[in-house]
Parts: sequence; structure tokens; C-alpha cells
Amino acid sequence: MDQIFAPWRMEWISRQDWEEVSNECVFCEIYKKGKDRELGVIAENEYIYVVLNNYPYNPGHVMVIPKEHTGSYAELNEEVLFAHSRLKVRTLKALETAFSPHGFNTGLNLGKGSGGSINEHMHTHIVPRWEGDTNFMPILSDTKIVVEGMLETYRKLHDAFVQQDGAEDRGEEKSVWVGE
Repeated sequence: MDQIFAPWRMEWISRQDWEEVSNECVFCEIYKKGKDRELGVIAENEYIYVVLNNYPYNPGHVMVIPKEHTGSYAELNEEVLFAHSRLKVRTLKALETAFSPHGFNTGLNLGKGSGGSINEHMHTHIVPRWEGDTNFMPILSDTKIVVEGMLETYRKLHDAFVQQDGAEDRGEEKSVWVGE
């Protein structure tokens, strides 16, 4: 059996009282709890929020998620679509500031056949990429190494959002307000 030592994951796993979680949509629950830093909510505007992915492919892997519960991109009204696009742009800029990646993978998994694990609430993944960020581990041992802890990633991205024009820093425990 292969084992990877990642003690920082325990802090992330135990970040909330799991008994409080209802049967409601996980993305609706994350936002409603208002425990931004604890749950990885980094930034938001009136309609959309940005949260760290619990199972990141790389440091800085985030999801941009409408606050409105819908599994359909086509159901979002024009105002929400604009807010989603604007927050994606601000997120890309924050990731560039925080991590200086060589590129990004972005995308939506829409519908059960898309391979996503949460289909009932649409969301956009943004994954920072670096040349050579894939090595022999996933190929030979089906193991992915993530080189930075979630709280450090949160801190870097929070600070990068705060630096943006018009951003409102509500403290390190709260998401950064990036409304228009």
C-alpha cells in the first residue's frame, strides 16, 4: 500500500461539525453556514462565490459557484451570468497574483454524464497549471501530490483578492467582497 504523509489534511477534514450538515446541496450549505475561511469561501459578489476545492488538482484549485441553486447553466439569468463571468476574471487575476501559474484549466461539468461529482448545483472549476506540474507519481502510482496546505492557499488567494480595485476586506475569517 502506498501512503502519502499529509498532516495538514486533518485540519481541513475537521474544519466543521459534520453532524450539522443537512441533506441539502453541499454548495448551498457551504455558503449558508457563513464560516467563510473555515469552509474555504474566499470571495463573493451579490450572486456568486469562490471556494477552494476540497480535493484540489493543484494549489489554488477553486470553484466559482452561483449562490442560486441550479444544475443548469442555461437557467441563469443575464445578471447572474455577468456576475459569474466577472468573478471568474477576478479569480484568474487573484490566482495570477498569488501563484504566478503558467496557465489555467477552466471548465464546467454539466449533467451526470460529464463526470463531475456534484451535478445538482452548477459550478466552474479553475485550476492553475505550471509547466511540468505533472510528474511520474500519477502515471506510475496513480497518486497526485498537492504541494501546499489549504489554509496557506486560502491566505494567499484572500490577500490577492484584497489587492484588487474595489475589493472590500472584511477580515481574514470572511470572504472578500468583490461586488461591482
